[in-house]
Amino acid sequence: MGGGEKEMPVDLQAVCEIIERHGYQRASLIGILQDIQAKMNYLPRKALVQVAKSLDLPLTNIYEVATFYRAFSLEPKGKHTIQVCLGTACHVRGGTRVLDYLEKRLDVKSGGTTRDLVFTLESVNCLGACALGPMMVIDKKYYGKINTNKIEPILKKYGNNIVLES
Repeated sequence: MGGGEKEMPVDLQAVCEIIERHGYQRASLIGILQDIQAKMNYLPRKALVQVAKSLDLPLTNIYEVATFYRAFSLEPKGKHTIQVCLGTACHVRGGTRVLDYLEKRLDVKSGGTTRDLVFTLESVNCLGACALGPMMVIDKKYYGKINTNKIEPILKKYGNNIVLES
């Protein structure tokens, strides 16, 4: 997201309830952040500010934890995560073509999230199903031997009906 875009609304009441459930314990910081991310799909700045205030911790400490663990995201994530394997077996069978197609189709680069917050697109080095490459995973559902002709019907299952412009 660019600097000019405004942050999505944050349910600070929900953040306070999460902190309260954890008993305002500093030792529960990771659990608090996990619960906030589970509820909001990322860690909004306003939520982190509230955590810092409620736990009487410097905001920098909260950011240190939030940026250290790869599972946390400071940017909004899509409702669905698409992972395309670019490991050796998938790469030689067309994984790069699948990723290129999805980047054009969804108008987002790998590592980014669509404007409508439906999809986050990621490339990964291995999904552990090399014999079925190229592989694509959406929300832990595996799609093997994927090619660009198979992608549209799959995306429609997840509610994205963007039409590719010629």
